[in-house]
Amino acid sequence: MKNIKEKEQDPFFLIHEGYDASLVVLRACVRAKGFFASGLPGGYEAVWARDSMITSLGAASSGDEFKKTFEKSIDTLSKKQSKLGQIPNAVGSYNTERRSDVTFNSIDSTLWYIVGNYAFAAAYRDKSLLKKYASNLEQAFTWLSYQDPNEDKLLAQLPTSDWLDAFPHKYGRTINTQALYYGALKFAGKKKLADHIRRVVNGEVEKYLSLYDADRGYYLPWIWKTHGPNDREQETWFDSTGNFLAIITGLATPSIANSILDYVEQTGVNDPYPCKSISPPIKEGDREWHDYFSESEAGKPFNYLNGGVWPYVGGLYVAALVKAGRHEKAKTALMKLAEANKKGSDREWGFHEWLHGITGMPAGGSNLYQGWSAGMYAFAYNSVKRKKVLYFR
Repeated sequence: MKNIKEKEQDPFFLIHEGYDASLVVLRACVRAKGFFASGLPGGYEAVWARDSMITSLGAASSGDEFKKTFEKSIDTLSKKQSKLGQIPNAVGSYNTERRSDVTFNSIDSTLWYIVGNYAFAAAYRDKSLLKKYASNLEQAFTWLSYQDPNEDKLLAQLPTSDWLDAFPHKYGRTINTQALYYGALKFAGKKKLADHIRRVVNGEVEKYLSLYDADRGYYLPWIWKTHGPNDREQETWFDSTGNFLAIITGLATPSIANSILDYVEQTGVNDPYPCKSISPPIKEGDREWHDYFSESEAGKPFNYLNGGVWPYVGGLYVAALVKAGRHEKAKTALMKLAEANKKGSDREWGFHEWLHGITGMPAGGSNLYQGWSAGMYAFAYNSVKRKKVLYFR
């Protein structure tokens, strides 16, 4: 064991300090019904399917301390599953304007729920929840199978129905959703359908439009009907989360994975910290611009979802580097991610939801002590430490 002085002389001391700090945040997010999205009063006081499952991936990597909270998160979501099989977006009354303790209106909540169940089994070598919620999981897959208006077995979605919920205007077949679906199918052993998704998304089936744009070297954020890489109306901004998830789940071939990671380095998607949510940001006057963007924080470039730095996305980036075998770069990126999470408006380690995409300054208020920022840091840390991405084969 190194003493404190020896640790402080270690050039990667900040990485280890960040891991300890992430556990403090995770503990602050623990509630009776599972992981709340924020560990501070007045913040996001509810169990979000997306946030709680992402938070749990990192929490589970630290050992058994958070096992019960991970389980309770799954339990809370399972109990509120719709009759048609959809998993709620959120369970809790943090926002009285919604006039409901249970909200839906998302597609990735159901996907993250499935991923979370299988990650729990892998992390703890405990399949009890897979047995307990076997019916819930099959109902979730059934609900997903009906999100296929094109009859090509890929999922389609409405605008604002994934984590980029206020911005931008993407719909149809998105890379974020296809990557999560592929990962969920692999976890569940549905190999034939998973292989079909991979081949279509990667352009190996001629009769379907591909999400991969070989000229740009990354997956397009979305395609629908006649829109594709050669359509003038097709939006071509880089969706960081979707592309990184494609690498982590194995949807991306090694060649595509390396192309994506090269693009990130060449264009600065990982600067000033990993990683900007989208790149380049969309500004008023661009053909991708919609008037309603100005009504949200994303109305200004490099703010919020419009090219802001999201530390949880940075954790996915680090994991993607590990998956691609770029271990030294992953360690360097983890150091930058630690620096980002250390920024705090009223405390040393803030673990903010997002930071400005140019200045790196954090957003304030309830954006502190975010569970998924801490969880993905822990996930990235332990993936770097073990030189393999946890849970995902």
